[in-house]
Amino acid sequence: MKRAFFTGLIMALGLGWLAAGAAEQKPNIILVLVDDMGWGDLGLNQPKEHADTPKIDTPTLDRLATQGAQLQRHYTCAPVCAPARASLFTGLHQGHAEVIRNNSFDAALENGHTLATVLKQAGYSTALIGKWGIGGGQESGGTPATCPAWPTKRGFDFFFGYNNHLAGHRHYPKEESNADPETHRNAVWDGDEMITDKLDGCYCTDLFTARAKKWIVDQQKADKSKPFFLALTHVAPHARLGIPAGEYPAGGGLNGGVQWLGEPGKMINTARPDSWDTFIHPQYRNAWQEYAQARYGNNAAHKLMTARRHASMITRVDESLGDLVQLCQDLGIADNTIIIFTSDNGAHDEPGAVGGFAGHPAPAQDPSFFRSYGNHDGIKRDVFDGGLRVPCVVYAPGIIKQGLVSNTPTQFQDWMATVCDLADVPVPARCDGRSLLPLLQGNDTLSQDPARVLYAEYAFGGGMAQYRDYAANKPGRTRGEQQVLIFFDNRSGRWLKALRTGVKTGQEKWEIYDTETDPHESTPLPESENAAMQEHITNLALWNRRAYDYHRAPQAPARRNACGGFRSYDMNLVPAVTTQASGTGLLKQQMKATAPWVPAAAITADAPCTVESPNGAVLPAGTITTYTGYINVPADGNHWHFYLTLSDVPGTKAFVKLHNFNLVDADFNYIPGSTATESSAANTVELNAEKTGKKGIPLSKGLHPITITVVQGESAAGTLKLEWNRGPHNGKQTERTLIPAESFLPAES
Repeated sequence: MKRAFFTGLIMALGLGWLAAGAAEQKPNIILVLVDDMGWGDLGLNQPKEHADTPKIDTPTLDRLATQGAQLQRHYTCAPVCAPARASLFTGLHQGHAEVIRNNSFDAALENGHTLATVLKQAGYSTALIGKWGIGGGQESGGTPATCPAWPTKRGFDFFFGYNNHLAGHRHYPKEESNADPETHRNAVWDGDEMITDKLDGCYCTDLFTARAKKWIVDQQKADKSKPFFLALTHVAPHARLGIPAGEYPAGGGLNGGVQWLGEPGKMINTARPDSWDTFIHPQYRNAWQEYAQARYGNNAAHKLMTARRHASMITRVDESLGDLVQLCQDLGIADNTIIIFTSDNGAHDEPGAVGGFAGHPAPAQDPSFFRSYGNHDGIKRDVFDGGLRVPCVVYAPGIIKQGLVSNTPTQFQDWMATVCDLADVPVPARCDGRSLLPLLQGNDTLSQDPARVLYAEYAFGGGMAQYRDYAANKPGRTRGEQQVLIFFDNRSGRWLKALRTGVKTGQEKWEIYDTETDPHESTPLPESENAAMQEHITNLALWNRRAYDYHRAPQAPARRNACGGFRSYDMNLVPAVTTQASGTGLLKQQMKATAPWVPAAAITADAPCTVESPNGAVLPAGTITTYTGYINVPADGNHWHFYLTLSDVPGTKAFVKLHNFNLVDADFNYIPGSTATESSAANTVELNAEKTGKKGIPLSKGLHPITITVVQGESAAGTLKLEWNRGPHNGKQTERTLIPAESFLPAES
């Protein structure tokens, strides 16, 4: 299916680059993200040893999984919604998140590449329908005029839904209590219009599905040849366990299922203000009584009420998904559409910020009822697999291998690389992920990749929730700073997971688990294996993430308006590698080509290699150049700063990686001729520019792998200049100097 992107000279964006894909229709992409659905809430994931556990009916998801692909070890980047969504949409794991970390709800997503920006530039129509929560509403709502990261400012052509994450806890925007002191509504936006007052009795799962169907139909009417990307981000099954007002309409697709009517007071065909929040799915109304009584005793009635609501919400999502699939079939686009279904994190145990109403309770779901965590331990906010491993089903009958069940570990940042692969555009250098398309097509190149590391970090106070089917090592477990790496161990030929909780110094011991043989993460590897791996894992963590400046703009009024992600290990020195290297300069590969952004893999394997120092080297017009090798850091320092300056030639941009972390981003927002630094200020709107740049990169003395990729503008040749300083030393600021040629050493060709 795929075409080679770098074939000779690739014309500039908007000319030959887009024309190169004209001969083959690019696939439509539908990303369905649900909120707080546990891995075990998908019936296919319930293990045989828990045959007594009730299962939620998801016939559509079951069918799509068996006819498509199941990613059984798919991980979110954080066990709570805002950072998970930020990582999903940017292709960055949490070790590279510049703004949205921990619980920085409603902070403004940094202005960099997103799934929508790359697909929009690839010729796609783009829409986000549902919950956003990362627009910069500062936990008070926000409007298109006041939010710096409104979806239409992050690559989406169209937005319908909740910007405010607290409003997104409401399943009936008009009927439920107000969560938005700025707009005094649970603000649902249709483009730039707030339409909450028109949404009488509208259940959000139905509302978002109906609006999504209308948008898809409108796109097909406008231009069938133009591919589309739809992010449909449901609020179910999170929060108040709000349930529908009636049964799901029969049929589905163009003429059945939920339908957008667009009439105030009757915006969708299931709007029933007189019976809102009343419909338990018929198959659950009298279900599970004996099970509940045996497991919960005197509390059985309450547990049954919450379970029936939770199950009804998930079955409703399943019905809506079937409606969308039918629509694609009716429009004749099913064979060229890929549907990705997943959840932002593990199952929740919280009622959300909504009080109860008469006849409309606000209970918390008990994840133990359905074993929503499957045969794992942990829930939302935990870094054990119950909190991080999420259900993932991919359906694309004309694109991927049918009936695929993969146990290869994958993570949210991989979707950026995957959609770029589907759209036949390069993966941005900033992206941490790898394309899953080969895996989905039956050619798994990731299953034994020692260079691949999945990473997560998250901080939250208090202890884990406790359930009786957890392993014995969970009671009394605190959260605090939590950190996770999932990596392939060459010696044993298996994927391992290393984690630590309650981190205070970054020197704590890692717990290492083989989650395939020990899904409950109950017994770490024996000390004979464990001890030998501790230093290596600590190094992996430091080589795959970095610290940013977390200073907040003084005018930002938000309670948790991002930039609060300082980690206790941020200033631990990144260790040098023990590789021996000799010579002067870096390995250089260059080809005549252009790209719309700095690509992650710019050079073909057979490109000629030379060795030269990058500083001052002439970069011919219309080329992509990659330098690889090592930089020799002369001394330990907690605040090494780097400064990259490119010639003032339109279209010129660059990206620098050190080890596997992002060092200097001179790509998305870069102005040719200016100087970019290691600071995160270039991609954010909420940081105080006068305070950023104070925190540098902590580096040990010695060799550090470096990759520099430059896209040189087509109108003229140019050069690059890379400088550094050590930061404060002996009470004085060190001088910023050009990195000398002898500090660069080539990698093997």
